[in-house]
Amino acid sequence: MTDKISIIVPVYNAEKFIKETIRSVLSQSKQEWELLLVDDCSTDSSASIIESFDDDRIRLIKMEDNLGAYAARNRGVKEAEGRYIAFLDADDLWEPEKLEHEYAFMTERNAGFVFTGYEFADENGVGKGSIVKVPETLPYKKALHNTTIFTSTVMIDRNIIPDDLIMMPNIKSEDTATWWNILRAGYTAYGLNENLVRYRRVKGTLSSNKLEAQRRIWRLLRDIAGLNVIQSAWHFCLWAVLAVYRRL
Repeated sequence: MTDKISIIVPVYNAEKFIKETIRSVLSQSKQEWELLLVDDCSTDSSASIIESFDDDRIRLIKMEDNLGAYAARNRGVKEAEGRYIAFLDADDLWEPEKLEHEYAFMTERNAGFVFTGYEFADENGVGKGSIVKVPETLPYKKALHNTTIFTSTVMIDRNIIPDDLIMMPNIKSEDTATWWNILRAGYTAYGLNENLVRYRRVKGTLSSNKLEAQRRIWRLLRDIAGLNVIQSAWHFCLWAVLAVYRRL
């Protein structure tokens, strides 16, 4: 395992965005990375676009079956050669200082799990000016109603957090479930309150469906956190208030 950062991107029919996403990685001020793009049986030109980049640090990994983002990310973790794992979704964008600032922040705090602030962007990747600020720390109990940890902002040190905790379960909102599992194991998430990621909101995607998001959070509280109905309702109400606040 080397000290470089392994960037894991699940790819499924992302031809519209993947070139710009890759370019945002290539433009990073910190260049000690490998980019693992895990193609989950795309039926468009995603794979050929990825292969058009001439950079030895970029690796295309092809899944044998279409299993979803959780499996693609897990395959990326298994294939990763770096000590550090950074997740990036195929339609999101990083600011040029993202890796440099986050790595420095992680090193200064000797943290195993860090995340950053981000900005909501339109379908063209243009920021809307709605920036999500993040807390300095986020322990497990607060994370149950504060789902501010956005996947494309996360960096994990595999020397501190074992791979079995990084592996994502086969459920909806697998990323949030993973963060909860890590925090429940006794680790703390540290927030770097800098806007370093643009979160592209594409109409019709799962993340843009508010009713579906509510259902997923409720199921996570009941099935992953194992809370009773009253406890779940309490955290759900707090989550709803914070979700609205983040978009103001």
